[in-house]
Amino acid sequence: MKIVYIAGSFRGANSWEIHNNVLKAERAVVDLIGKGYAPICPHKMGENLQGLYSDETYLEICFELLRKCDVLYMLRDWQDSEGSRAEFSLATELGIEIIFEED
Repeated sequence: MKIVYIAGSFRGANSWEIHNNVLKAERAVVDLIGKGYAPICPHKMGENLQGLYSDETYLEICFELLRKCDVLYMLRDWQDSEGSRAEFSLATELGIEIIFEED
């Protein structure tokens, strides 16, 4: 079973937007499990921890998780996210397989 890391927008203008971004990632978890993957969903990790640590700390944790994965899964909105763009670059550099959410 391949381990897949989910990347996409997390931040938002308010808690409602963040919540909706987390829901998008959760829907991907369900879909990916159904396809036989073991998903890592960093959106869930940071969902209720806003303000405890810097964005840089969270991103470094995300990078460490991504380094352990076989696949990077890009949600539709990934290009709107600075963090997701950085995760894409790291995966490309490391030769991690990248797949994209279908429309």
